[in-house]
Amino acid sequence: MVTSHDVAKLAGVSQPTVSRAMRDDPRLSEATKVRVRKAAADLGYAPSAIGRALSTGRSTSIGLVLTDLSNQFYPYIIAPMHAELEKLGYQLVLITESSESAPVTDHVVANGLCGVVLATTTVESVLPVRLDDRGVSFVYFNRVAQSVAADAVTVDPVPGVREMVDAVAGYGHERIGAIFGPLNTSTGEERENAVRDLLHERGLSLSSRDVLHGPFDFDTGHAGARRLLGQKKPPTVILCGNDVVALGVLNAAAELGVRVPEQLSVVGFDDLPSSAWALVQLSTVAYDLGEMSREAARLIVARVEGRQKERMTTVFPTRYVPRATLGPAPR
Repeated sequence: MVTSHDVAKLAGVSQPTVSRAMRDDPRLSEATKVRVRKAAADLGYAPSAIGRALSTGRSTSIGLVLTDLSNQFYPYIIAPMHAELEKLGYQLVLITESSESAPVTDHVVANGLCGVVLATTTVESVLPVRLDDRGVSFVYFNRVAQSVAADAVTVDPVPGVREMVDAVAGYGHERIGAIFGPLNTSTGEERENAVRDLLHERGLSLSSRDVLHGPFDFDTGHAGARRLLGQKKPPTVILCGNDVVALGVLNAAAELGVRVPEQLSVVGFDDLPSSAWALVQLSTVAYDLGEMSREAARLIVARVEGRQKERMTTVFPTRYVPRATLGPAPR
């Protein structure tokens, strides 16, 4: 196995110089950095995260807390977040838990993670409190908890929902169904409030019999659609808490022989890349999910490195993206 000592010998420098050169230390001359990097490339050497942590005195691992890797939403945030952290000299570590319990905090501390991005925080979550008690830096992603004030990257649903509601009303829909997200998440609450308020502005409302709640997953949409479409007078459009829920609705409609959008319109939220696929063409409320993920990476690194003193919240705007799943209400 090639070590930094082998690189130092080939480059004719000390081992600490190799470490500084691989970190692009500004105190080293460019000529020295080039010589060390060439020697490293010739030997096939790559510095390990552990080695960097030992040489700098701090960890370079950032945790991302998720609950369900099978959810299609998460891969689209993992890739850009990983790339941005890598560019900043850090590594992304995935932490999956079915609930935010004490073991999550223990895992973060035991593995020496220097910071955490929380992507599954619920309103009553105790994980932010436990991380704060342990002195671990963290950033809220797409959700926030009231228990601890911290840096956050969130979405403003109002602009996109307003455009979407205008489109729904313009198509003549009056019997409107909705499958919202969990009641115990800030994301679910904000999106539902925006939909209800903006429908009210257009003289429309949601009947309690046409509104369901559940996790932001495929099964929620699939089961919810079968329930709503099984009514004597089903809704002509179903507004979904996110795109994954909407995919569940589209599949249920196909199984029941309900044509979209001729007999049922469907709208999502998030604009995942798969929503633009030719076989899907989901009408949805969009925001820049990739840039949001990169911003979370930049925020946690700035916090870990002590460059961010004040609490910072970055809010991404939304817009409506019309595609093939929203059409005129059936007569």
